[in-house]
Amino acid sequence: MKKYTVGIAGATGLVGRKMMEVLQESTLFQKNQIKEVHLFASQKSAGQSLPFANQQKTVLALSSQTIQTHLCDFVLMSAGGTVSKEFAPLFANTGAIVIDNSSQWRMCPDVPLVVPEVNAHALFVHKGIIANPNCSTIGAVVALAPLHKKYTIQRIVFTTLQAVSGAGRGGLDDLENNTTHTLLYPIQNNVIPHIDKFLEHSTLLASESYGYTKEEQKLVDETQKILGSPMDITATCIRVPVANAHSESINITFAHPFALQDVFETLKTAKGILLLDDVQNNLYPMPLTANGQDKVLVGRIRRDLSAPNTLNLFVVSDNIRKGAASNAVQILEELAK
Repeated sequence: MKKYTVGIAGATGLVGRKMMEVLQESTLFQKNQIKEVHLFASQKSAGQSLPFANQQKTVLALSSQTIQTHLCDFVLMSAGGTVSKEFAPLFANTGAIVIDNSSQWRMCPDVPLVVPEVNAHALFVHKGIIANPNCSTIGAVVALAPLHKKYTIQRIVFTTLQAVSGAGRGGLDDLENNTTHTLLYPIQNNVIPHIDKFLEHSTLLASESYGYTKEEQKLVDETQKILGSPMDITATCIRVPVANAHSESINITFAHPFALQDVFETLKTAKGILLLDDVQNNLYPMPLTANGQDKVLVGRIRRDLSAPNTLNLFVVSDNIRKGAASNAVQILEELAK
């Protein structure tokens, strides 16, 4: 049985630490297929000692030299787009396969953008770098893919309610301490309809300015790439005073009619979904329920009575686990099979 050396770049961050946790829970680790783990981070974090598998691992400064001296088969990378742009190709040049969590590579035509429950087949044509989608995209497409396959999606309206952990440790600190060190405004008793930078123009119609944010455009572009077909999509992304787990209200118009019971059965049997929809007993997805789960929670399923062939869903997923760390480890497990 082959054993692998795995690197985690950005190991001291919120997602990096969760990657370490999820890797220890993985089938690869349980089957003793992890030979060695190397932890990489910035020069500022180098030298820290982090626990992994009943050991203390020293964090290495991420550099061209340490990449050459600590060779990896796979690298789970969550160190931001600028760092990834510089170092992901260096890892790939040593023969490693990089699974990158930043937005740097997601829309590159020759880089697979993968959610294993949806498009695992895309993993096996790559040039050493595979992109992990945005956290909101991951939760959404797990729910959308089985419906798209059955009824063909024509249009999606996303409204996301995103937890502060999506802004990293600083977002959590702002929620706890009612500060604005990371977020623009206080988040306690507030919602902020602004995530990431405002774009100068929509990439769909570059001649006009629409006031969309980068987060909203990511959701549009990445959903289309993963589902593999053009469709009309619009999104509004909102930061809410929740520590962890993103919620999404999704309105979907299909090309074909559907029976509501058939929608329930389709979602109930789909990979990676936990169906929570029993309004008689007030059962539906919530961040408190999704926190710590790898499955995507789907509920509040109902026909949109204002438009034909249109459905409403409420989707919640743990943005740090499934929305980042677990999805990356799932990709690693698929590649190692």
